[in-house]
Amino acid sequence: MTEEPAPIVFPDAPRSQLERTIEELVDRAQAVLRTQGRLRSLLQATRTVVDDLELEGVLRRLVEAAARLVDAEYGAVAVIGADARLQRFVEMDDRGAHAWGRTLLGDGMAGSVVTAGPMRVERLADYLPDSDLPDELRDIAFLAVPIRVRGEQFGQLFLTAHSGQRFTEEDEELAGALVATASIAIENANLFEEARRRERWTAAIAETTAALLANDTGTDGLDVIADSVASLVDARLVCIVESVGDGSELRIRVARGDGAETIVGNVYPAEGSLVGRALESGAAAYTDGAESGAIADWQPAFGPTYAVPLTASDTRLGVLTITRPVGGPGLSDTELEMAHEFAVQASVALEVARGRIDRRRLELAEDRARIARDLHDHVIQRLFATGLSLGALASAVPDQMRPQLDEQVDSIDAVIRQIRTAVFALNSDTGGNAGTLRHRLLDVIFEHTPTLDSTPRLSFHGPIDVMVDAEVSDDVLAVVRESLSNIARHAQANASSVEVSVADGWLTVNIDDDGRGPGDSDRRSGLANLDDRARQRGGTYAIAPRDGGGTHVEWRVPLGEYA
Repeated sequence: MTEEPAPIVFPDAPRSQLERTIEELVDRAQAVLRTQGRLRSLLQATRTVVDDLELEGVLRRLVEAAARLVDAEYGAVAVIGADARLQRFVEMDDRGAHAWGRTLLGDGMAGSVVTAGPMRVERLADYLPDSDLPDELRDIAFLAVPIRVRGEQFGQLFLTAHSGQRFTEEDEELAGALVATASIAIENANLFEEARRRERWTAAIAETTAALLANDTGTDGLDVIADSVASLVDARLVCIVESVGDGSELRIRVARGDGAETIVGNVYPAEGSLVGRALESGAAAYTDGAESGAIADWQPAFGPTYAVPLTASDTRLGVLTITRPVGGPGLSDTELEMAHEFAVQASVALEVARGRIDRRRLELAEDRARIARDLHDHVIQRLFATGLSLGALASAVPDQMRPQLDEQVDSIDAVIRQIRTAVFALNSDTGGNAGTLRHRLLDVIFEHTPTLDSTPRLSFHGPIDVMVDAEVSDDVLAVVRESLSNIARHAQANASSVEVSVADGWLTVNIDDDGRGPGDSDRRSGLANLDDRARQRGGTYAIAPRDGGGTHVEWRVPLGEYA
């Protein structure tokens, strides 16, 4: 019987060691493959980030690439300003699935998680033990990587892991490498954005200067400045404020933005205000909106606000204020620099434009004065001489022709009175007479002319502006205004006239029209008011049909010692 050969038996210990060695090699190979894959992902993410020149696009690409690179559930970039305030917040998507991100990171941790290097947090609740975090956020792993541009803190990249997962040291290194590369793209995007911003401001300065210098409307041009600034900056409100009186009060002259129409013209004390500080120092002033309370009940809530003086030739023309929304970012250094340059250039242009307007007004006043002088010295004198000549002929003409001659003399007198009224109007427009009764009556006539078929004839006799005080002047204006309103509403008149005279201590106002006459008037309340005004001053008021058709109104009161 043949003996069977013994089976070959390998020792167990060496085989186990070989298998373990092979497994380790396989694991290391797989780790190398994973690392190669992640390095490829890093290179791809780097190319993605640097492909954009817009800062918003660069930041969004950075967030999305970083989230893919470390398999994060959520990512965001918070741009922190020099004042440690949030200036910009960019999330990985706009779907709103992580609405808590802006609240927690943008408003809560962005300013506090500013570190010199990356930071990994295993549980968000451990890092923020005093925060009122929702339950679903307490166990989330968190990774923060600072973004530095040219050695200065620019912002922070925030990443959160999927539920139950944690970030590794490798994740931290990859995110840091991506941010380091992205910082170059961010710097380029910043330079590009700054160049475009400067270009817009420079163009606006040129357009505003041209608009101010071409201003022929007589307006002061402040609205042009406010409109230009409002179109340049993302502001909630842009105002131009000026000093009132002795400088203790300020008035909002021009406003553009939210609620602008409700605050224009409002006056508030200069003491303790941002504009007051800018006016006093002659330099730009700033407030974040939280350091000072409201200075008036009408003041809207405001965020970061800048006040830039408008100064030319050491003259304060006003203060330009730029207000951002509550909690919003402040202006960048470039925007502040350009706003100051804009204010300087606009102030010079505004001063030049105002000088040109003043010069034109002076030229117009000189022309009006010359015309008024010529009318008085030549036209009126010739008419007066003609009237005297006609009057002298009255004794030499037949009796049947005298009424016609007298009528012509009266017509010449009426023309002289009308020319004198025109002369007064020309002189009034040159300034200095705005508060006189004559000038105020002219304003009333111009005010009611659009409602009448023709401009009422206005004439004056006697020392009206000398004898009539302010209270009586108010009554005269009321009488003329009410009478012209009645003519417009009821008379159906083609022509009307107003005559104001002072003689023998009495002031008389005669108003005539060629309409349908007083009739049974239904306007008794207005007429009774005019009658009361006359009686209170010891005078009379009468309304009656006019010879030849129409209505004649006479309002008569004593003046001075006769009252």
